[in-house]
Amino acid sequence: MLSDCNTTVNQNNEELIRHGTAAFPLACYHDDLNRAAVPWHWHEELEAAVFMEGEGLITIGSRSCIVRAGDGFFVNSGVLHSCQPLEGADCRFHSLVFHPRLVGGSLESIYYQNYVLPITENKGLDGLFLAASLPWQKEILMHIERAWQACAQENSFFELTVRDSLSRLLGLLRDHFSQETVRPDAKLSRDAARIKQMLQYIQEHYREELTVLDIAGSAAVSESECLRCFHTVIGTTPIRYLREYRIEEAARLLAATREPICDIALQGGFSDVSYFTKTFRELRGCTPGEYRKRAGEKRDSSKNVRV
Repeated sequence: MLSDCNTTVNQNNEELIRHGTAAFPLACYHDDLNRAAVPWHWHEELEAAVFMEGEGLITIGSRSCIVRAGDGFFVNSGVLHSCQPLEGADCRFHSLVFHPRLVGGSLESIYYQNYVLPITENKGLDGLFLAASLPWQKEILMHIERAWQACAQENSFFELTVRDSLSRLLGLLRDHFSQETVRPDAKLSRDAARIKQMLQYIQEHYREELTVLDIAGSAAVSESECLRCFHTVIGTTPIRYLREYRIEEAARLLAATREPICDIALQGGFSDVSYFTKTFRELRGCTPGEYRKRAGEKRDSSKNVRV
């Protein structure tokens, strides 16, 4: 059940990885942000995690928090989120990504109606940063780790242990975040919808020369509104996100193909190879050639290792 974390998204920033199987729709991951950050993405599944070592910057919707060892986070269905390492800090955490039907069963069941829908349909609950200092959140963290360990060890009846732990997790969330106590923020919901549109446009057209006006037009907003929306929701500018996405795609091609570096630069929207190399070093801490070499060494060393 334990899998390597390898986030891949489509043009809507929806994650493409299948988490678990149709019979048991859950996967558990040991994420190491020193190896790779988790880029902006969303998925239909719920996600819950406990930090085991170090600290990292977790962003859920428009909120960011530095999460440290012993604490964790929960992400609701369909919510944009990302995980970034802090410079000079180790960062490892156990995460579970699971479809609501693992707990709820069919849509008509009392479990789905009473414990899943109050969470997934609560538009005011995009996620939660979990602190072990709060007793009820500490209990949630305990259930996350209990489910993760059951998946990792795959002992007898581990599926029952996992479902029980996740059921208790959702029960605790429901008790603390009801539709009556958490109201959706219409402005933040609108901003999140616009961001999804603009990120999709960037991912479809990142090879082209893009301006803030182009990106803003994809969501039918002004340049100033586009800049405000990016700053509010994901804490960066449209052009910086575009640059980071181009480098992310270039890194993927460097690791997976033998295409010449100059061709990868041109394909990624960089007309100047020197600028591409400079930008790559700035964001990845090494040159494109060094990155390709390291990726090859990691691939060779992991061929006979079962995660």
